[in-house]
Amino acid sequence: MKIPASVSDEQALFLTDIFPTGYMAAENCGIEKGDTVAVWGCGPVGQFAIRSAFLLGAERVIAIDRFHERLKMAEDGGATTLDYEEDEVFDTLVEMTGGMGPDSCIDAVGMEAHGRSFDAYYDRAKQALMLEMDRSHALRQAIHACRKGGTVSVPGVYAGFLDKMPFGQAFNKGVAIKGGQTNMQSYTKPLLGLIESGKIDPSFVITHTISLDEAADGYDTFNNKEDECIKFMVKP
Repeated sequence: MKIPASVSDEQALFLTDIFPTGYMAAENCGIEKGDTVAVWGCGPVGQFAIRSAFLLGAERVIAIDRFHERLKMAEDGGATTLDYEEDEVFDTLVEMTGGMGPDSCIDAVGMEAHGRSFDAYYDRAKQALMLEMDRSHALRQAIHACRKGGTVSVPGVYAGFLDKMPFGQAFNKGVAIKGGQTNMQSYTKPLLGLIESGKIDPSFVITHTISLDEAADGYDTFNNKEDECIKFMVKP
């Protein structure tokens, strides 16, 4: 696809991955005007899910993470934030939604979730003993928190069998669960249109710009959550 001259490299780059992933995650929620959407994980995909939820009509987005730079970026995008190391996420979400729970919950964390509840420590112990593949704490929490008849959208990647999944609760509440790999080709053109129209500027997510020679160090910085790195762009 040819990118028009009016769209910069920084704006176009994320059409190949994280922008469509975050947008599809929000689209899978079936958001209606006035909805409250909770997003677990304020990494790059979570950031695009937050902004996409607002584009699709959400009235309020609640973003959940523990890194202050990610929470600040989410706030800059209009979200209300929760630090799961300071707030009891389930109780706070229920209180913020009048006892109902969010209309939709997006798990933008996936198989490497962290937490401070019993099930999160359980996952880490079983994974260390090679008795479990994925740490699914965020997905469990999203299912618990979602309102009756709501939707849990899963852009976060999972690789294998998930332990202690509250499927009975999802069934009894009538929660719809949607996920899957994003079909980039079906989203590239319409999302490019949103960029051209000025409805979103994807370059907001870039916190670092580096040369190709610095790429290995850049990945280390990102992986280790150093220097407030959320997303870096490599310019060869």
